[in-house]
Amino acid sequence: MWAVILGFIALGGGNPASAANGKHLGERPKIGLALSGGGARGAAHIGVIRFLEEQQVPIDFIAGTSVGAVVGGFYAAGMTPSEIEEELDDIDWTDVFIDQSSRTHRTFRRKRDDDLYLIKHKPGFNDGKLTFAMGLVQGQKIARTLSRALIDVASITKFDDLTIPFRAVASDIVTGNAVVLDSGNLAEAIRASMSIPTVITPVEINGQLLVDGGVANNLPVDVVRAMGADIVIAVDISTPLAERSAIDSVLAVTKQLTGLLTRRNVEEQIESLDSSDILIVPSLTDIATADFADYALAIPSGWQAADEQRDRIRPLSLSDDDYRDYRAGRHSPDDKMPVINRVELVNRSAVSDDYIRARLGTLESGQPLDIGELESRISDVYGTDLFQTVQYSVDKNGTDTSLEITVDDRSWGPAYLQLGAEYDSNTNGENLFNLAGSYISTAINPSGGEWRTGLQIGSEPAIFTEFHQPLGDSLMYFVNPSIGYRERIFSVVRDEDVIASLDVKETIAELAAGRELGTWGEVRAGVRYGSGESSVRIGDPGLIDYSFKRAETYLRFSLDELDSLNFPRTGTSATVEWLGSHKGLGADTSFDQLRVSAGAAITRGANTLLAVARYKTTMSGNAPLQNVYALGGFGQLSGLSADERRGQHSTLGVLAAYRHLNRDATLPIYAGVTLEHGNVWASRRDISFKDSLFAGSVWLGADTFFGPAYLAYGQAEGGRRGWYFFLGQPF
Repeated sequence: MWAVILGFIALGGGNPASAANGKHLGERPKIGLALSGGGARGAAHIGVIRFLEEQQVPIDFIAGTSVGAVVGGFYAAGMTPSEIEEELDDIDWTDVFIDQSSRTHRTFRRKRDDDLYLIKHKPGFNDGKLTFAMGLVQGQKIARTLSRALIDVASITKFDDLTIPFRAVASDIVTGNAVVLDSGNLAEAIRASMSIPTVITPVEINGQLLVDGGVANNLPVDVVRAMGADIVIAVDISTPLAERSAIDSVLAVTKQLTGLLTRRNVEEQIESLDSSDILIVPSLTDIATADFADYALAIPSGWQAADEQRDRIRPLSLSDDDYRDYRAGRHSPDDKMPVINRVELVNRSAVSDDYIRARLGTLESGQPLDIGELESRISDVYGTDLFQTVQYSVDKNGTDTSLEITVDDRSWGPAYLQLGAEYDSNTNGENLFNLAGSYISTAINPSGGEWRTGLQIGSEPAIFTEFHQPLGDSLMYFVNPSIGYRERIFSVVRDEDVIASLDVKETIAELAAGRELGTWGEVRAGVRYGSGESSVRIGDPGLIDYSFKRAETYLRFSLDELDSLNFPRTGTSATVEWLGSHKGLGADTSFDQLRVSAGAAITRGANTLLAVARYKTTMSGNAPLQNVYALGGFGQLSGLSADERRGQHSTLGVLAAYRHLNRDATLPIYAGVTLEHGNVWASRRDISFKDSLFAGSVWLGADTFFGPAYLAYGQAEGGRRGWYFFLGQPF
């Protein structure tokens, strides 16, 4: 009789806590938690763990795949469900899947790439072949986010030594076999487990190229059982296969193929569960794999699904005393920042250690690690746009704690192709269209030298080549020689009518040198020689063709802390440049010019206010046509024709207000207005506020793959008006 009663209790009958209370901690069955992959749906794991803690169910082992490795790894590292939720809530899910460093961390040289209308994404072109990255996302920010969250256990290299023994499951992309990661860097192991093929770049660990574990084992029941679990609680949050009626497009077919890839191995793992194991399948019909913005909605679904298994879970509960002892017996990570004794650089790139250290700066040893400062320095290194990843790890060996920073070359570099297009069309009958291509070879020497050649075809053909070489111990000094040919179209306007169009062709050679001022600015000086000719393309035959020569020196200071040149939301910019033309050096005429500009953007919520001011003046002499200043066109006195007004002096003030209409990082859309005021003058004494023009525009813009695009209506004083379609930067 007693045997029957005890057997009933062991199966979960009677008092729900009795089964656990009847055994000492050392005698109870070991419980393992198997957490599946499933993207944003994985937040349901938090709800399940929260329920298990409320029921005082001890977890002895955890194995996770993909997002299951994220949540499981965080929990195994000692985080509570609430702390995991807070950690996920702090992640900018739009930004974390964009590798590019914020513009504030990019080198000034790379910021100047934004002046070119080239597509930012660039394939490699090496040995005469196009080469591509192994994933759309290199994982720089993903790895940084994981490393920051797991810094308390960064020195633990055996996952059995975590608060709860843990395994991350990845897949070998070469063999297709599952790879169980039980040691190493925990953040790197989780990063490997969640590397969705073609989306996130694989991670190489111990000679194996690893991708998302869902390819081979999306619900690692067998893994947690092999760790020693007597009872497995398996949580399946994978996306169910679609019905026939839902498979109606190429995207749906692709999604179904991905599901088939993982579903089969999930079902095999489910079939391996026995009667003592528990399967929890949260209802997540309204949450897709990629719905990271709504991930928190999955948490209560996980709790609810676990609650539905309450009758089977409660027999696993411990008494208050035993659960307290269980929690006390778990290893707790040290939440104090490690004190770094030394910093080691592992440089797996073509540039020198000095090049990297110049941008990394000096990290103070003998002090607790400052994560914010470290991440900022690493972002500065990554902002050179040379490396696939720049990561860090902490290694503790007795009393010696080292910080290791690892830099990896891009697998598809070091030479790249870029394409671009610009277009300016308006109802005044003017159209400008150019296509461009650029070939840039980076890291051509250990000091980070690079060579770029560009070609433009269309309304204004051009070709150029330039060399940029960092110099000095800090590698912040540089020389920058270049040579190029360009053609420009100049409109000749008389009484607000275009009477002719000139074709100005010119060859220019330039030698510049200077110093970068951190990531925020630059000082440079240069000498420029050129020769060209101007001819009448269309219009008044009375205009005379002529040739010209230029011989100029210049000195320029530039500051750029804008977060974007396309649609800036924060930051400032400024430029001050003096240019002198010298007849004694070979120029046709001598003159001096000064150009001053400044801009600032501030944002509140979705609304941005951008202010821009420019003053350009010929201080002495008279500048020839190719050097005079022009205004007119969208954002440059909207309503007028492009570059309609030309003179020796110009002023322009622009106040732009715009609103971000959506939160789609793929295609951000903005609506805005501008108020513009300025003019050009032949003489400085004629400059006056009264003689300036007011203009304005209303526009709709999008930050497209090809660059900023606008549809705008502009109007200026005097009734001048026009519609514009503009691809490029107007302000």
